[in-house]
Amino acid sequence: MDIQSIRTKVRDGFHPTFWVANGMELFERLAYYGQATVLSIFLRNTLHFSEVEAGQLSSIFGGLIYLLPILAGTLADKFGFRRAFSIAFSMLAVGYFLIGSTAMPGFHEFYAGISLYGCLVVILIFTAFGGSFIKPSVLGTVALTTKEETKSLGYAIYYWLVNIGGAIGPAIAFIVRDQIGIASVYIVSAISCGLMFVVNFFFYKEVGNGEQDSESLGTKLKNLVVVLGNFKFISFLLIFGLYWIMFWQIFIIIPFYVTDFISADAPFELIQSAGAWSIILLQLIVNRLTKKWSPGVAMIVGFIISTLSWLLVLASPSIPTIVAAIFVFSIGEQTQAPRYYEYISDIAPKGQQGLFQGYAFLPVAIAWGVGGTLGGWLYGTIAKPSSYPEIIFVVLFGIGVLATILMTIYHVVVTRHHARS
Repeated sequence: MDIQSIRTKVRDGFHPTFWVANGMELFERLAYYGQATVLSIFLRNTLHFSEVEAGQLSSIFGGLIYLLPILAGTLADKFGFRRAFSIAFSMLAVGYFLIGSTAMPGFHEFYAGISLYGCLVVILIFTAFGGSFIKPSVLGTVALTTKEETKSLGYAIYYWLVNIGGAIGPAIAFIVRDQIGIASVYIVSAISCGLMFVVNFFFYKEVGNGEQDSESLGTKLKNLVVVLGNFKFISFLLIFGLYWIMFWQIFIIIPFYVTDFISADAPFELIQSAGAWSIILLQLIVNRLTKKWSPGVAMIVGFIISTLSWLLVLASPSIPTIVAAIFVFSIGEQTQAPRYYEYISDIAPKGQQGLFQGYAFLPVAIAWGVGGTLGGWLYGTIAKPSSYPEIIFVVLFGIGVLATILMTIYHVVVTRHHARS
């Protein structure tokens, strides 16, 4: 495929709503990753929680923002993606502001005399509920606004734009933290989401979603539970949970390790953004090189590449090798992730795109829910007091090896089953 044909596909292969939804997702990711890169340090160094407590709070927020899309996707299927976006951006804007307010001098009196930990739990749950509507609404829109021949490219473009936000967000967070203060990072995230509320109101047009959906809400909620009985699908999602446990340690363990063992003044936000820059530079290229692979093969190769990336840190722990490891990890991510969403879109029954794309984030929810607390505990009780803190990267490598083996078994079993059918 030459450059001209790609341009033609991009120009003519997508409904205008595709670009509106993905543009909003870009700014939502800018807001999310901007605050995510500073969250563990914000909780430990500014609000003075322990590593374990910081990990627990990160798990609550990250786990729910990716678990609740299962319910949010069901509601979005019923009520329409435009309304779901409105709920999401309004709640995110308020939630991010409240998180930042916990460290602002003007709010000290407001939070005096109450448990800051308990208060943050409530704020984080509120924010996560709003954010949970974003992913199934964007991915559901992509499914409805692409053609068969442009679907793979559509998911690659989605993932590419997501990571532009993932790269710009940490860079903005670093500048804001350095020039104004770490709490102001959350104000910037709130403003970004507030602007997207306005964009959604004026520019997003529903495409064959809410108006054509005749299933009752009760039926949709029943389908939400029925999916849990799909052993093959749930097994597939649980295997992916191991992969994302590795991924989220970039936001849990890496900031701690870099500031404690390499340099307290290191720009950890920029270090973490190496993965996003990798995807920005290479995503469309990787998509073109792997487009003839089956989703199963692409996912296995992606697992292998990401797992091997941790060996770079073990070889010579330093900022350059950590950046290189995150960069290589993301090559694996961009190899498997768009094909993962494509695979789930292909197996989703008609009218259940939002539901199945909501379940697509169950692995990420598991990874945040388990990985945040696990990462904080491993770092605080094993790695930090050890004479060899790099043991934490050996653990991550082992998790990746296990995930790769299980995904290979899954692919072989499913392929043989389909061949017999």
